[in-house]
Amino acid sequence: MAKCVSVCRKWQQCTFELKRIKGDICSKAHHCHLLCADTHFTIYTVACGTALGTSAHVLCRLGLIESAPTHWISGTSEQTKLSVEFPLEDILLITASPVIKAVTNFKQVSKRLEEFDVEEQPSSVLEKRYPNIKVIQSGITQLKSKEHKMFTEDGKEYGYEKLCLCAGAKSKLIFEGNPYILGIRDTDSAQEFQKHLAKAKRIVVVGNGGIALELVYEIEGCEVIWAIKDKAIGNTFFDAGAAEFLIPKLSAEKPETATACKRTKYTTGGSEKEGRSDTAADRLGSALGPDWHEGLHLKGTKEFSHKVHIETLCEVKRIYLQQEFIPLKQASLSFPKGKQNAEPDRALWPVYVELTNGKIYGCDFIVSATGVVPNVKPFLDGNDFALGEDGGLKVDEHMHTSLPDIYAAGDICTASWEPSRVWQQMRLWTQARQMGWYAARCMAADSCGESIDMDFSFELFAHVTRFFNYKVVLLGKYNAQGLGSDHELMLRCTKGQEYVKVVMQTGRMMGAVLIGETDLEETFENLILNQMDLSAYGEDLLNPNVDIEDYFD
Repeated sequence: MAKCVSVCRKWQQCTFELKRIKGDICSKAHHCHLLCADTHFTIYTVACGTALGTSAHVLCRLGLIESAPTHWISGTSEQTKLSVEFPLEDILLITASPVIKAVTNFKQVSKRLEEFDVEEQPSSVLEKRYPNIKVIQSGITQLKSKEHKMFTEDGKEYGYEKLCLCAGAKSKLIFEGNPYILGIRDTDSAQEFQKHLAKAKRIVVVGNGGIALELVYEIEGCEVIWAIKDKAIGNTFFDAGAAEFLIPKLSAEKPETATACKRTKYTTGGSEKEGRSDTAADRLGSALGPDWHEGLHLKGTKEFSHKVHIETLCEVKRIYLQQEFIPLKQASLSFPKGKQNAEPDRALWPVYVELTNGKIYGCDFIVSATGVVPNVKPFLDGNDFALGEDGGLKVDEHMHTSLPDIYAAGDICTASWEPSRVWQQMRLWTQARQMGWYAARCMAADSCGESIDMDFSFELFAHVTRFFNYKVVLLGKYNAQGLGSDHELMLRCTKGQEYVKVVMQTGRMMGAVLIGETDLEETFENLILNQMDLSAYGEDLLNPNVDIEDYFD
């Protein structure tokens, strides 16, 4: 067979060989190589080298399944390649959502850090632009892996040769079935939150991840009780020192115009659905992207900017509806003023939250932002998938699951290979995009009988985001994850401007947290990757009067 992965100009010969070997199956238009999504269509942009052409060519013969909201999205370049190079091949996109996400304005900040805009578009845009793409709006009901078949809610059946499950994850609600508890995971739930907030005087936010961090900063005109189980905010992303650097932002007035975010623009408008059935309403929608709050008016009924009180080292013990709480004759607390103890609250609230520290607060509603769980349930029945400790589908270094011809990428999967010393899996938008891109390359290589090296994006964990209107860059073992006790930290902090932390072990940089416009990300990325012994530089590594780039350019 032609080496279609390494020599993209031989794609026509490879196509012929694939058809000859697979016989009638490949020649029948109705046995399409399935490309589908249960929440939104995703094709990955293959961004460099010969993979740009070859992965796109071979992906026309592959299946990519997405059956719940994921964090990875499509770029127009690969869609164009699919349509132009294989105009007679049918590409099916099965989606439970009428919208797709597309990457625009992609920018490679460094070799491993990337910025891009996110646009939400009707799925019909793809069909109009590329005649060989067919979008089917339907959910997935069953996977029969032994028969290589998928079944959808509209009663249709589709065969596949290779399948990539990218079903994302679903929110973990603190209590199921309570109308006063909202989880924010997709576009619809974000809009529902906005409607509730417009009538609210006080809410309780439970959780300490990315959604919670963004939420408490963006909300205006509403009291926020923020309950976290950790000692400091943002425990997933940074240490207590960084948390202390950020906290003053919660009491400061927000700027009238937010600092421009180079990375993403996200719009939730235009996705309202009329006449949604109960089944449709319960179904997960298209997953939120970075800066999901852009375009939402997150304001309560009062006229002030921030009013946030943090309850640390606690979780929710119990939730009471108003009619349940009044007969108990217990006292709830008013919103605390400064460091003073909160006084009893005389107001009546629709719902009350009892925390494990014994405090009770009344509120209009509760936001559950306690993380996500891999959305594997639609695929487990009758299929013997190996699962990770976190419940995700185990994948090897080439994104294979434990079942033949089935791959997985993004939030649904658990990386089960031996990772690089400075990489770890996190269920983040950028990492899921990288996984999906790499999974497509792996599927292409496998289809052509070629071997493929692991993508360089798995050499170093690298993520850029924004919290509290600061640029935040996380590199490597930024929180000293798994390094043991023989590591040391170096810090540099300028109040209100920047916070820089590097993690060192045996003289080598293992990770870094950069908050603010530090311009250190590319230099530190290289230092972590090349594992150069930096012992001789000492504190000059973070000396603001020393241009560190001059050392290592």
